[in-house]
Amino acid sequence: MNFNLSQIPERNQKPRNSGITMVMDKGLSINEVENFLSIAHVHVDIVKLGFGTSYVTPNLREKIEVYKNYNIPIYFGGTLFEAFLIRNQFNDYVEICKDYGVSFIEVSDGSITIPHAEKCGYIEKLTQYATVLSEVGSKDAEHIIPPYKWIELMRAELEAGSSYVIAEAREAGNVGIYRGSGEVREGLVNEILTQIPGEKIIWEAPQKAQQLYFLELLGCNVNLGNIAPTEVIPLETMRIGLRGDTFHLYLNNETAQ
Repeated sequence: MNFNLSQIPERNQKPRNSGITMVMDKGLSINEVENFLSIAHVHVDIVKLGFGTSYVTPNLREKIEVYKNYNIPIYFGGTLFEAFLIRNQFNDYVEICKDYGVSFIEVSDGSITIPHAEKCGYIEKLTQYATVLSEVGSKDAEHIIPPYKWIELMRAELEAGSSYVIAEAREAGNVGIYRGSGEVREGLVNEILTQIPGEKIIWEAPQKAQQLYFLELLGCNVNLGNIAPTEVIPLETMRIGLRGDTFHLYLNNETAQ
């Protein structure tokens, strides 16, 4: 850091197992990626090329290479996995991930229905090739999953080999663990945490109020996802109490430095 400040909470250092910031790239150009990483790479752990954007992105290999040069793994959005799966092209998807040197793979069922045992089977297969992230929750706001089911699904997917389970929220943060207004379904979150270790969950939290909620609940090393590139440094300041929202969170806190 640039200055010496006391009472700053200790952030896990990269490569991190918890305290992850997962960024959603929805179509940055190569120059934009270079500019973004030149200032924020130390705070970025994983980048998702959102939904199906990698299918239409020009110069995709060159763009992925920029991320690799900064030692930041990327993965294709779960929607792309589902698009291949529904077309009976699972093996094609595996070969594409290998070809592009993608070391993380997301397994999701937010847009299509996959029997859960089958989904877990895909997770098991893909762990042979990559670090697997699996997403739990539907993109359909009308499809409300009860807390016990979230726990059951998350536990089974971790047991199948997922390194992390992602709590669905979409890029807008208005489904899954959130109400349509973006408000956190607090009862759901707290019930999940009674059974699933917090460090194994990446909470999609694109909105500042959502990020603040999880920082206050679980501390500076909570895993947060679907962060916009322009929000990485603002989020990092909020993680360590250098933004108004968390300014008093760590003052006179024995766990802070």
